[in-house]
Amino acid sequence: MLYRWRIHPGMEQQFEEAWSTISRLLLERGSLGSRLHRAVDGTWYSYAQWPSKAARERAFDLPPLDPAAGAKMKEAVAESFPELVLEPVADCMVLKQCSVV
Repeated sequence: MLYRWRIHPGMEQQFEEAWSTISRLLLERGSLGSRLHRAVDGTWYSYAQWPSKAARERAFDLPPLDPAAGAKMKEAVAESFPELVLEPVADCMVLKQCSVV
């Protein structure tokens, strides 16, 4: 999954701390992990992996992970974009050793 946000100026640290809490708790609910990235245009991205769509849905059907952290994230967000489903891609790059004669 790809999550995207624009954050209110000055609230970046609050957002990062809350995201870290939520991300850690999602691992306990079956997430395979996630990463947070800020693009040069100021958009924040979180890439999250789940073993399946059903596992993700089950995780979010449970009671809220951490209501206080969730509220802090929401407070920091100026704009949310729709979630995107990313397809896994295997890395097909092959490293070849070459020698110069």
